[in-house]
Amino acid sequence: MSKQDAITDWVHCPLCGSKTRNKIREDTVLKNYPLYCPKCKQEVLVEAKELQVIVIKEPDA
Repeated sequence: MSKQDAITDWVHCPLCGSKTRNKIREDTVLKNYPLYCPKCKQEVLVEAKELQVIVIKEPDA
C-alpha cells in the first residue's frame, strides 16, 4: 500500500462523539496524546493504533 492509498479517518471525541480537528491514518500510533474537543471543550488522554482510539484512565492522585 502506498502512502497515497492509506486509509484516514477523523478522530471523534470519546465524550461527546463530535469530530475533533485531528485526522489519523491506519498506520498512526499515538500514546498519551492529549485530545482536545472544540465542541465540549474537554481534554482527554488517548492512545490510538490501527484507527482504534482508546481513552487512558488516569489514576486519581
